[in-house]
Amino acid sequence: MGHLMCAACFTHLLADGRLRDQIATCPNCRVEISKSTASRNLAVEKAASELPSECQYCNKEFPYKSLDRHEQHECQVRPTHCTYSRIGCQWHGPHHEIMTALETFDSKIKEEKKMFNTLIDLLSYEKIIFNDLQLKPYRTDECLHKLFYETARFSAFNQQWVVKARINNNQRDPHHFNERTITYQLILKTKPSTPMSIHFFALKGPFSDMKVSTQIYKHEFTEHNTESDYYVLPLPDSNECNRLLANKGINFRLLMFLLNK
Repeated sequence: MGHLMCAACFTHLLADGRLRDQIATCPNCRVEISKSTASRNLAVEKAASELPSECQYCNKEFPYKSLDRHEQHECQVRPTHCTYSRIGCQWHGPHHEIMTALETFDSKIKEEKKMFNTLIDLLSYEKIIFNDLQLKPYRTDECLHKLFYETARFSAFNQQWVVKARINNNQRDPHHFNERTITYQLILKTKPSTPMSIHFFALKGPFSDMKVSTQIYKHEFTEHNTESDYYVLPLPDSNECNRLLANKGINFRLLMFLLNK
């Protein structure tokens, strides 16, 4: 009758024999085996194909005969590369997340395109100025001394300005939290004779190694509205924020664009 073994074990025994320069034998009865003397047992193959087997990705059970198709084409958890991997996309993850990843990527591309177009438009303004500044740390005079940062006064468009910054939106005891963010505002220290529509953003300057993304903000400065809202300084993560806070000061370059009306 002979002994049963799967195809993988059979070829493994033949390969072992080749490596040892010996004739392959059955591990049960030591009879010589070869491709010419072995035969398939179709009845056992059919029975084995119906046995449940577990998917290596989703851990669900399927008949053995359909497991390969499920793992390669149907499993929603199977590892998948991005549809655009051939043109450089490095995304790799579960198949069911690919559409979310593509939507996120498309959204990011649209935002970057919008920002690029805005920047090109701003560069056509007649009045553009930049200042290399340093935010220095100070403490408030309140009962609970809160940390804030402020630059020295600087000139732009015949006016005096300062930039102020705070940690975690002035959250109480930010040292108790692992997540750290920096927000900043632009403050007009002199009174303008006419409203001033200002676009501005912070970026790495020649005296800075700050890792910051480009995010353009806008504020309408008037005689009675001399402080912008606090805007996020777009740092990559809390580690970069901590690195900046560990310094004696935060150096950066501020670009400002004035829209003539």
